[in-house]
Amino acid sequence: MLNRREFTCGAAAAVAIGASSSGLAAGRSPTQKALIIDAMGEIRAVYTDSLVREMIDSGLNSITVTLCDPKSYGMQAYDWGMAGILEYDRLIAAKPEFYTKVTRVAGIDKARKDEKIALFYLFQNSTQFGKRLDNVDVFYGLGVRSSQITYNYQNWAAAGCYEANGSGLTVFGHELVDKMNSVGMLIDLSHASMKTMADTIAASDAPVMISHSCCKALFEHRRNTTDENLRALADKGGLFGVTQMRGFMTHQIENALPVYYEHIEHAINVAGIDHVCIGSDRDHRRLKMTDEYLAELKREEGENFDPSHWPLYFHELNGPRRMETIWDGLKARGMSAGYLEKLMGQNVYRLYAEVIG
Repeated sequence: MLNRREFTCGAAAAVAIGASSSGLAAGRSPTQKALIIDAMGEIRAVYTDSLVREMIDSGLNSITVTLCDPKSYGMQAYDWGMAGILEYDRLIAAKPEFYTKVTRVAGIDKARKDEKIALFYLFQNSTQFGKRLDNVDVFYGLGVRSSQITYNYQNWAAAGCYEANGSGLTVFGHELVDKMNSVGMLIDLSHASMKTMADTIAASDAPVMISHSCCKALFEHRRNTTDENLRALADKGGLFGVTQMRGFMTHQIENALPVYYEHIEHAINVAGIDHVCIGSDRDHRRLKMTDEYLAELKREEGENFDPSHWPLYFHELNGPRRMETIWDGLKARGMSAGYLEKLMGQNVYRLYAEVIG
């Protein structure tokens, strides 16, 4: 297992490949020239062509997308997983001028040259595997390259962050970690309990990811991550994605964006610049809290829906050009271009290159 220093140094060559592979002209904006990756974001079939063109024009190169609703168990989870793959495969086939399905980091390089968005596939639970480890091979063969160990509640593998007993990785969970390591499927610990995070970080032979969370030291929320786990993640070469879910960071709605930047800066101070990235978990549409949108949220969120928590977005990041806003905002707060390039894409590329290939 590489330690943190060895991981950082050894990854430099891989990052250099990702940073130099774009065919974009030299005179464009920083996000258009840099490698920009969202470690967990949304792509929806309802996006208009003009919206997707704005996303690409803003510099976005790659997104890891959630395949299906993670709130399912048993055969339903397996069936929904299969349906999620087919849904995204059809979307990509219908919009080949915008999207490309990728299973290796080389796919990001090609997408950049072609000015498309590279899509990696993620499950936000492991219930689609059931207790059959060979299902990891099945879904890997269909292009899935990362999976969370658990969602909010207990499953065969581990406890989620909503569980009251604080339990961690189960016996089967250890077997699942070993299996995912062996095939090169990235382990994601978003939505996990703190004990599950700690257990899995320790058990995994490969670096793992927390693709979309925030810092518990700054805001007490059950979806957020402790500094202890941030340090453990970094020491094993892993990566922490800071989400853009406003409710995980503040009750404030207006002029709240500085709080988001504070979570990014805190994560960097704790884990180091090589171990933090952007994992938005957000829609790219310019959303308005209309009755129609609230009805959409209620259908999607089910029991999790609480209208008092909405809007979940930061107003300044509500739209397809949010990566430009983040770059400019952090630069104004003193972050260097080198740090921004790592945060906004190079760190994800490096981790994917090591774990996924």
